[in-house]
Amino acid sequence: MTTTSCDSKPADMQTDEGMEADRSMSRSDSGSGDDSLDGLSSPVVPRCPLTPSLSPRKRTTSQSKTEPPLLRTNKRTIYTAGRPPWYNVTGTTFKEAFVIGLCGGSASGKTTVANKIIEALDVPWVVLLSMDSFYKVLNKEEQELAAKNEYNFDHPDAFDFELLINVLRKLKKGKSIKVPVYDFTTHSRRKEWKTVYGANVVIFEGILAFANKELLKLLDMKVFVDTDSDIRLIRRLKRDISQRGRDISGIIKQYNKFVKPAFEQYIEPTVQVADIVVPRGGENFVALDLIVQHVHSQLEKREITVRSALASAHQGQPLPKTLSVMESTPQVRGMHTIIRNKETNRDEFIFYSKRLMRLLIEHALSFLPLKSVSVETPQGGTYEGKRLSGKRITGVSILRAGETMEQALMAVCKDIRLGKILIQTNHNTGEPELHYLRLPKDISEDYVILMDSTVSTGAAALMAVRVLLDHDVAEDKIFLLSLLMAEMGVHSVAYAFPKVRIITTAVDKEVNDQFHIIPGIGNFGDRYFGTDAPSDWCESDEGMDF
Repeated sequence: MTTTSCDSKPADMQTDEGMEADRSMSRSDSGSGDDSLDGLSSPVVPRCPLTPSLSPRKRTTSQSKTEPPLLRTNKRTIYTAGRPPWYNVTGTTFKEAFVIGLCGGSASGKTTVANKIIEALDVPWVVLLSMDSFYKVLNKEEQELAAKNEYNFDHPDAFDFELLINVLRKLKKGKSIKVPVYDFTTHSRRKEWKTVYGANVVIFEGILAFANKELLKLLDMKVFVDTDSDIRLIRRLKRDISQRGRDISGIIKQYNKFVKPAFEQYIEPTVQVADIVVPRGGENFVALDLIVQHVHSQLEKREITVRSALASAHQGQPLPKTLSVMESTPQVRGMHTIIRNKETNRDEFIFYSKRLMRLLIEHALSFLPLKSVSVETPQGGTYEGKRLSGKRITGVSILRAGETMEQALMAVCKDIRLGKILIQTNHNTGEPELHYLRLPKDISEDYVILMDSTVSTGAAALMAVRVLLDHDVAEDKIFLLSLLMAEMGVHSVAYAFPKVRIITTAVDKEVNDQFHIIPGIGNFGDRYFGTDAPSDWCESDEGMDF
């Protein structure tokens, strides 16, 4: 792409809102905190009030193309569209995130431009990554210089490029990453780092975004924000006084000694590598529109279909060795008879489903690796026993139907940690979409029991496993549990992830052209929660309703 300078009609000087110290944010957030949903939001200008009302008896589906993919409040925007598959039928990451690099002088309006692009894109799963998060940790001598405004924060040596490149490379590949949070008042990194995951688009902004050759290789689009030096100085004064506790004389001293020379030596020359130059920043709507159009065209080229491919694959093949089906004892067969019967009332359906879940969980635990241990009994004797060979077990449910299995898991495994993944089907494309996840910290070290009530094509299970792998959970430490599976779903998961253990109480042979399991169990979520499916609803409790 050749360099283009975009201009529009003159506008008033833009404000420097959004130039807060911690500018690393994401629309998708995984973590154990109560604010995980906040990761799906962005501080944009509100358009309409929202008074949400959630009822446990009301089903929801993913947004159609005729409705806006977001809900706005006076504080944030909640995206209702999900992240489409970013992998192929083999489970391998197929498309990398599209990375936009924003470069420009200090207080040139890079963050404002980034937020305007995010708002205009109107797509979910966009990550804003700020170079400010990657300042190096200062030693005692450097801390003293910084306190006297004698440390050059605008020099390339002030940034941890090695960590920055590693984080951006992993984020581009779809992996979960941790971003440091830099405190400008103390010139140090905070103890808690921010977890970011699931970007389809990454907007990376910083004063030296184009200064490193390895960093440039990761950028798919390079945008230089060009703002008059006097305006940049005014914004810097406002920001550093109000947000970073600096005094005017110190700011002016630092600007003349470090900021202005660094801009002329390191930043301004990099305009030559930019694909687009944006004069006046966030008020240049012509440039913003051009950027947004290009990003949309790139995203369309990267679209991929998974469910239809799964439906036509693996037919007639023997069931994999990683599958374990519970023995069909008279007791198990009797419970299946009750829950499969369309005349069974809701109370009985719930009761016998829970009994079957408990048996399934107990059966699954027998596949966990154990180590031999010796314990002393109260009588003074020694008992040769077994104990889990690993740190711990974590349960992850695919919402909503998979959540019904959590009670059985907690009844068997004391103090177990739980995570949740919401996957819904887009009725326009037929593809699964990731809407929300909350996973415990350090899940990569755990054995993970992934729970869903039924699995037909395996599309949602495939996405859930991919999410766990992106969070560095070992494939052979994932156990997929389901009350009922179709052969198609078993083959789909086993083909993509041959080390994942698949455990169920029964496997049915067929899936019809609407992806219903035959003979099946009906829509488990509707029968368990007492909701009614619309007439055009495609049954499959692969997490497609919440």
